[in-house]
Amino acid sequence: MKQLPVAYQLYSARAAAAKDLNAVLQSLRKLGYDGVEFAGFYGHSAKEIKEMLERNDLVAVSSHVPVSDIEKDMFGVIAYHQAIECGYIAVPFLDDAHRPGAPGFAQMIQMMHTFGRLCRKAGIQLLYHNHDFEFVPVCGLYGLDFLYAAVDEKILKTEIDVCWVKYAGVDPAEYLRKYTGRAPIVHMKDYVGQKTGGTPYGLLGQAKQADAVPFAYKPLGHGCQDMQSVTQAAVDAGAKWLVVEQDECYDQDPMEEARKSIETLRKLGVKA
Repeated sequence: MKQLPVAYQLYSARAAAAKDLNAVLQSLRKLGYDGVEFAGFYGHSAKEIKEMLERNDLVAVSSHVPVSDIEKDMFGVIAYHQAIECGYIAVPFLDDAHRPGAPGFAQMIQMMHTFGRLCRKAGIQLLYHNHDFEFVPVCGLYGLDFLYAAVDEKILKTEIDVCWVKYAGVDPAEYLRKYTGRAPIVHMKDYVGQKTGGTPYGLLGQAKQADAVPFAYKPLGHGCQDMQSVTQAAVDAGAKWLVVEQDECYDQDPMEEARKSIETLRKLGVKA
């Protein structure tokens, strides 16, 4: 299998990163990660972030930026990411009022048009990161497909999260291949559990569900995903980076879980 660089979504180790970001970056580099995806900067200036990345020989691959931050200061967001040489910004999540099928969805599409064009002019690519709620029907399409059809692919590319695609009842490998050439970054995530109603996004302020099989995030290769199939599909779709994410590590050390995930990618031959 073709080898790809692997990054780590720092949200997965957010408590440790908030205390000592440099120590987390150092640990990730020792484990063999090539880059990181940010979800906030823990109060650090762009200069401080850039210095830490250089010190640890890591790339700022991408960054999840809340819609509220984007709408508040589009140019400021872009300038910060230019300063740390981050090539991708992702819209990470939509609240209930702005999701597919809700009245505010059209507003989000327009925002992505506007912000995506500004990013493109600045040499940054805008992405949209999905959960499972985008797989509701909108005009005969999944909401996620409607979004990607509504915004030119030069302006908005995918950041497909394979956990939430599978959780929504869709084959993640098949869905990745559907966006071949438009999928530069793929979120690699494993889990156990079955969808029975409600939502598992407890960390995002939502009410957790009572699953028949309790939902839990797992390191890659330790859950229900067919990682061989999903990883091959990411390669086939033209991914430039794989991003490991594990939203919760429960009582486990996030760096130990990160080690398990990258070891799975090594066994699959996608990571040296």
